[in-house]
Amino acid sequence: MESLNALLQGMGLMHLGAGQAIMLLVSLLLLWLAIAKKFEPLLLLPIGFGGLLSNIPEAGLALTALESLLAHHDAGQLAVIAAKLHCAPDVHAIKEALALALPSVQNQMENLAVDMGYTPGVLALFYKVAIGSGVAPLVIFMGVGAMTDFGPLLANPRTLLLGAAAQFGIFATVLGALTLNYFGLIAFTLPQAAAIGIIGGADGPTAI
Repeated sequence: MESLNALLQGMGLMHLGAGQAIMLLVSLLLLWLAIAKKFEPLLLLPIGFGGLLSNIPEAGLALTALESLLAHHDAGQLAVIAAKLHCAPDVHAIKEALALALPSVQNQMENLAVDMGYTPGVLALFYKVAIGSGVAPLVIFMGVGAMTDFGPLLANPRTLLLGAAAQFGIFATVLGALTLNYFGLIAFTLPQAAAIGIIGGADGPTAI
């Protein structure tokens, strides 16, 4: 009986949280839409596959070394990190301190977690190398541009004005967010308004 209990505790499904379960279902839905329904496969297939891998219980594929340390809940290791950040030795306090820390301090904590034997997951490494560096978006949109059929645009150049007008949504959204801030309805800084403005353009892949 003890062996069976140990086996069950060792299974990832026993550690499946509600949030992970929901995200796994969403990821499977995206994969089904991309594969079975051919609905935006270039977008939904990688998003669904990435979401599936990121939410596998206990795998930690999307966790950095420091996030793996925090998930492990080792009291001694948490105390070392907390002492460096001058905060209470619990996960919540450490996360709050990290959010307020300088990037250089965050890198020091990440290196400290690596020294303690933790390693980042493969998706975290991919994010750091490809997305965090800004290389992957450039390569992706070069590929999307190479696949785009410009025949209709060349046949009717006036449609270029429609595409240009669609980008007005970016500026309209930025101005709208700043207007809300001006009248005190919702507080937005200029960088926040600019980030919101990205979603205002008629360009789904860029927004994603």
